[in-house]
Amino acid sequence: MHNPGNATPDRFPAEERFAEGAQYIAGRLTRGTSGRTHAVVDPASGEEVLRYELAGTADVDRAVAAAREAFPGWAGATPGERSDALHRFAAVLADRAEDFARAESLQCGKPLKLSREFDVPGTIDNTAFFAGAARLLQGQSAGEYSGDHTSYIRREPIGVVGSIAPWNYPLQMAAWKVLPAIAAGNTIVLKPAELTPLTSLLFAQAATDAGIPDGVINIVTGTGREAGEHLVGHPDVAMTSFTGSTAVGKRVAEIATATVKRLHLELGGKAPFVVFDDADLEAAAHGAVAGALINTGQDCTAATRAYVQRPLYDAFVQRTAALMETVRLGDPFAAGTDLGPLISHAQRDRVAGFVDRARAYARVVTGGEAPTGELAGGAYYRPTLIAGAAQDSEVVQSEIFGPVLVVLPFDTDDEGIALANDTLYGLAASAWSRDVYRANRATREIKAGCVWVNDHIPIISELPHGGYKSSGYGKDMSAYSFEEYTQIKHVMFDNTAVAAKDWHRTVFGDR
Repeated sequence: MHNPGNATPDRFPAEERFAEGAQYIAGRLTRGTSGRTHAVVDPASGEEVLRYELAGTADVDRAVAAAREAFPGWAGATPGERSDALHRFAAVLADRAEDFARAESLQCGKPLKLSREFDVPGTIDNTAFFAGAARLLQGQSAGEYSGDHTSYIRREPIGVVGSIAPWNYPLQMAAWKVLPAIAAGNTIVLKPAELTPLTSLLFAQAATDAGIPDGVINIVTGTGREAGEHLVGHPDVAMTSFTGSTAVGKRVAEIATATVKRLHLELGGKAPFVVFDDADLEAAAHGAVAGALINTGQDCTAATRAYVQRPLYDAFVQRTAALMETVRLGDPFAAGTDLGPLISHAQRDRVAGFVDRARAYARVVTGGEAPTGELAGGAYYRPTLIAGAAQDSEVVQSEIFGPVLVVLPFDTDDEGIALANDTLYGLAASAWSRDVYRANRATREIKAGCVWVNDHIPIISELPHGGYKSSGYGKDMSAYSFEEYTQIKHVMFDNTAVAAKDWHRTVFGDR
């Protein structure tokens, strides 16, 4: 369905705001020195909104040096001081919420209502959460575990963190990388995707304006091969956190392993959506459409594989297709728009390729095409439902990263759970049932980092996000993320004041 509504002309003035460059090092915007430029393109229109100089290896070196210089002062601040700075940061973000929403919609093509009601408030909430969590870097209580010694645990920051964020949620992913790192006392160099640097740069500027010291947060906007690989392999970077595809994650791991870095990976997903025969059909169909189409399906936790028990299968396919056909494609800045474009024409064509190949072995129930007319210039693709595909087919096993949901039937509960687990990925899943025992079994046996029951997608700052299997390891958000960003040190005090201790005889002398 196409209902663009009345487009709002007041978009984000990217050229004006980043006239000084798209790198943020030691508290100021600067130009990249790679000798190459890159364009931020509005995917809704195909129009260039900012051309900037890409970061080269020298820019990465400068950013890491700035982070290294800032580290002792920031790490030495009290938890209360870091907490106060993060509270101020959250307040600045809240004051600039509309700016962030417009910049995010411009560079990503997200409907403004998604940026305003999901990306931006989620980021503000994350910042407020970590402002509180900064005071709770807890370890095991002190005690005499050996009998002759008092032991306690210190949590210490690691050092300079080099992080790489993806293009699908640029603002939220910047926050997920930056906030736990700096709350724990680290400093950071973040490389956003070169397609979508705007809100990462705004985020770093807001931190400076909130009083977070120069060099604590640095942004280098360059290519993965040049800036990204140099950042991951940099000898002064103590940890790497990467969010992106599993294929690129493997390359990041290779580079990080060579320098024995701490490594956190949040990679691809192919989330199952398991509907048992006692489920509320209307709730499941609505949840499938929302869960599959959020961010135009460019979400590693999006519902991509719906397994529906056979008594409900036909009705689910019919109702889900009908709901998909009500979704309004249009200008992201228009009030009536539900679904925006994909991030680029290249990504749109990639998604279309998956669907076109599937026509040889499955049925495209609805969608399966790019719209014509007013939206033809953008990277739009209609919400698509595919039925009749085999479990081992490409559309079931591969991450499409677009507005495509595949539906397959199952007979027994055992089969449904086995099919849900039959993939390389394990990031997220959902189970739909009115039976608490049935649902509880699904949460135990589905191998994923998050399993929702009778819902799909919601996330909250207090609880972790991260995967199993080829979806990576480690956690974003929540206090659990401090496991990624802190060193655990055991401190042990002798309490005996005895010079010749009994255990010494195992090395020299007699009792």
